[in-house]
Amino acid sequence: MRRGSSSKPLWYWVLLILLLVVIALTAVPAFTQHPHQPGIGDFFPSALFGEGTFFEFNRLTLARVVMGVLVCIVLLAVARKPKLVPGRGQMAVEAIAEFIRSNVALELLGPTRGRKWAGFVGFAFFAVLAMNLAGILPGINIAASSVVAVPMTFAVISYIAFIGAGVKAHGIGGFLKSQLMPPGLPKPMYILITPIEFLSNLIVRPVTLTLRLLCNMVSGHLLLGMTYFGTAALLQGMNALSTAGILTGAAMVVMTAFEVFVAFLQAYIFTILTTVYIKLSVESH
Repeated sequence: MRRGSSSKPLWYWVLLILLLVVIALTAVPAFTQHPHQPGIGDFFPSALFGEGTFFEFNRLTLARVVMGVLVCIVLLAVARKPKLVPGRGQMAVEAIAEFIRSNVALELLGPTRGRKWAGFVGFAFFAVLAMNLAGILPGINIAASSVVAVPMTFAVISYIAFIGAGVKAHGIGGFLKSQLMPPGLPKPMYILITPIEFLSNLIVRPVTLTLRLLCNMVSGHLLLGMTYFGTAALLQGMNALSTAGILTGAAMVVMTAFEVFVAFLQAYIFTILTTVYIKLSVESH
């Protein structure tokens, strides 16, 4: 009996209560107000406070803060008091962390260098994942990574990481030579190749990291928002049990599950690319 009562950790109940509170606060507007049609305005929400100042705080800023706090709470709760026989929450976090460590860090960087970078690679995955998952939480309903500031911040962190890794491994001159001057080419070819390598290795990498994550999360939000809008509009204009409402309601569930899949997939791709860039920086051509 005692064992059953303590089977769930404290953070589980805290998160569950917070989720129920958010659902309760948003349920009445959801059923009484006209359904919100998603659009470009979703990505430029009105300020909650501090409008027009450096400290302007809006719904997207709130999403970043909430998801950052949540991921810290979950990871710290698992790391501080790990159980010999893990519960489902600890098991899920450990399984994801071990997968990223073994199949990304160690696989791509090797056993020695992979162990050194495993913590950073894990940070990249969980941080991007948390920001992506904000899009399915009631009351937030938009991924924190669906505006350019968040993907750009992650891309800059990754950029600093792989540039720093390359400089540490080869020195500044050696790193630039390995990135800009592939060996084995006739010297006149470097006039053409070096600018291309500069753009490819030092400019395009952080840009593609930013745009890939941003575009996927923007399209995911609009697709999910249109599905919810269509369901709400049909349920308001027709019988709640109409075939169209049932079909769009089913599509809403499917699209929510798809959004979760995309959130994990994009976090994984971002982590893979970051690790590959680190590998390319520390290893000569």
